[in-house]
Amino acid sequence: MFQLLRCVPRVLGSAVAGLRATAPSLPLLQPASRPCARPFGLLSVRAGSVQLPGLLKPRGPCACGCGCSGLHTEGDKAFVDFLSDEIKEEKKIQKYKSLPKMSGGWELEVNGTEAKLVRKVAGEKITVTFNINNSIPPAFGGEEEEPSQGQKAEEQEPELTSTPNFVVEVTKDGSSKALVLDCHYPEDEIGQEDDQSDIFSIKEVSFQATGESDWKDTNYTLNTDSLDWGLYDHLMDFLADRGVDNTFADELVELSTALEHQEYISFLEDLKGFVKSQ
Repeated sequence: MFQLLRCVPRVLGSAVAGLRATAPSLPLLQPASRPCARPFGLLSVRAGSVQLPGLLKPRGPCACGCGCSGLHTEGDKAFVDFLSDEIKEEKKIQKYKSLPKMSGGWELEVNGTEAKLVRKVAGEKITVTFNINNSIPPAFGGEEEEPSQGQKAEEQEPELTSTPNFVVEVTKDGSSKALVLDCHYPEDEIGQEDDQSDIFSIKEVSFQATGESDWKDTNYTLNTDSLDWGLYDHLMDFLADRGVDNTFADELVELSTALEHQEYISFLEDLKGFVKSQ
């Protein structure tokens, strides 16, 4: 069968050749001419010519003169120079070269911008989690004060402090539930040194199943805005008995600020490498 199929074109070819010899020649149909939508100048390359027209030209050196063939402008070069100076200045004012330790036996785990503090005591596990993203509060006040005579502008710049929201999770051995307290630093308490007032507040309280990474919104959540003050004070004492007090909150601010500054410098270095890459 396959051999027969292979022979068919040859037989048809000889038959067509015989018809051509006997039949008079007929004029071939010419296709109707139409204007070319794209100029051939963009597609043609003369043999032996090193000049390639239009889109076929190879990329030349960048505008800043460094010799690379990538997208690299004068603006990129100025951006890299600015980032280099900025990184030097930030490292110069960096308070902690390594993250400060928390007192009270807390173990620190850091995963990028998220940090976790863990403490175990008397059959309980206390876990405090926070993220430094968006943890720098906006500048307070309206109009900026002009620097006084003999005082540098840098000296008047307020020190940036990271005050992140943090979540306290308390679990007991053998229990299937965890008490979760969502805490934050009130803006009106930041920078105050009154020993009588708490520098952090509890926003919400709920129970969540232990061992689950995602908390369920269907679980009842207690908002402290309309909470009885007696119950609220007992919740604050409950945290203080487990090491989450004003001292802890102060040290958390120091840790978060150091981590935020460290991540900011790393971001500047990554940004510099990204803009500079060829």
